[in-house]
Amino acid sequence: MPLTIHINPADNVVVALHPIARGTAVDLPDLGYAVTAAEDIPQGHKMAIAPIAAGENVIKYGFPIGHATADAAPGAWMHTHNLKTNLSGEVAYTYHPDLHPLTPAEPGTFLGFRRADGRAAIRNEIWIIPTVGCVNDCAKALVRDNQDLVTGTIDGLYTFPHPFGCSQTGHDHAQTRKLLAALVRHPNAAAVLVLSLGCENLTHEQFLEELGDYDHDRVRFLTCQEVEDELAAGREILKELADYAGRFRRQPIPVSELVVGMKCGGSDGLSGVTANPTIGRFSDMLCARGGSTVLTEVPEMFGAEGFLMNRCRNEEVFGKAVRMINGFKEYFLRHNEVVYENPSPGNKQGGITTLEDKSCGCVQKGGSAPIMDVIGYGDAVTTKGLNLLYGPGNDLVSATALTAAGAHLILFSTGRGTPFGAPAPTLKVATNTQLAEKKPAWIDYNTGVIADGKMTIDETARGLYDLVMEVASGRKTKAEEKGFREISIFKEGVTL
Repeated sequence: MPLTIHINPADNVVVALHPIARGTAVDLPDLGYAVTAAEDIPQGHKMAIAPIAAGENVIKYGFPIGHATADAAPGAWMHTHNLKTNLSGEVAYTYHPDLHPLTPAEPGTFLGFRRADGRAAIRNEIWIIPTVGCVNDCAKALVRDNQDLVTGTIDGLYTFPHPFGCSQTGHDHAQTRKLLAALVRHPNAAAVLVLSLGCENLTHEQFLEELGDYDHDRVRFLTCQEVEDELAAGREILKELADYAGRFRRQPIPVSELVVGMKCGGSDGLSGVTANPTIGRFSDMLCARGGSTVLTEVPEMFGAEGFLMNRCRNEEVFGKAVRMINGFKEYFLRHNEVVYENPSPGNKQGGITTLEDKSCGCVQKGGSAPIMDVIGYGDAVTTKGLNLLYGPGNDLVSATALTAAGAHLILFSTGRGTPFGAPAPTLKVATNTQLAEKKPAWIDYNTGVIADGKMTIDETARGLYDLVMEVASGRKTKAEEKGFREISIFKEGVTL
């Protein structure tokens, strides 16, 4: 079992795949020598393999992840005590195209649902979308009291409470309206009940304007103040919606119609070594078959833009990527926050030291495909291939945004674990075997076998691809089995 991984030949550190005790000689076969650990190196953390002078860049993934704050000898533990970020504010970017188109592959099929408008879906659910927080409990009561309608091909009845929809103005109000309308359009919802109170400033007329054209059989509205008994009236509408949703049956659908979101959270030092590269290979596999993937959490691209920007398919997409990156940096600066106020305490405990370190691991989920489009918060994926989405690092907010963008399911890599689920099926990918064994009720797939020396990244990617096809065809994720589904709405955005 290997002790470390030397990710890139240019790196002056290695990552501990397993805890390394002080005094252990670590063989570096690609370099032809060994380095003795000068101190204990925790799993996922970095060890110097060459002398690094104070002020010199620390290189990981072939990219600077910060600079040393003190001289470090080979074998030294490189972390927050002797390594600092190089990041500051906004950056001027220049487009130098470096595109590597994927070799097309036969798409194959999964067993999904074909909607009346021709779109594909992987779930056949009924959703209740509250337009205002005041009716959250009414929506939850309608879900609780009408489970008898979940029969036949209907996969479930769910609602997504939130505290917004009233006492909001301007852009803040518009973000809520846009996000909720996007959820109503999601193809996994065979039928939707939009539940309002009646006096909120997110009015019925505003919502209709935001929603645009819609199928009147699929989407129904109920304003609670306009009926004597909203629970009785809601049940009657849900019965009609259940009758409509129950008509859909699973059928073979080309994989080229699948949209998969990609996100990480509770990351550790192995995220960029095991789970994220596996998801990146999966992304390439799906895009090569004509499908679409979506990469978000913009702040965790800071410092790793070099891995992404020049993969934009043309200068127009590059310009949107620049506006997305610098727009998010400006958002931080406008609120008197430094752009590099990351990683989290849990990230640091797991071995991630700087935002560049975190970002370089995070963007591994994007694989190698050209970036075909950059989309705004609440906007839908319209371009096949790899897309970037404006969204924050917050797990639930970004997972909600991925759902709103039309992701049929979400791949979520984690080194520390998390139980949450988005409205779209959320499949958890563990970075290390210890987590997968400790939290089997949370974790759907274990890429820790790469660090254990049992499988290659290509092998884990093929296994993940097969699992995604099973989930797309009806297999429930661990979060789905528990009924864990939530949304969270972001309050900021930029025009791309």
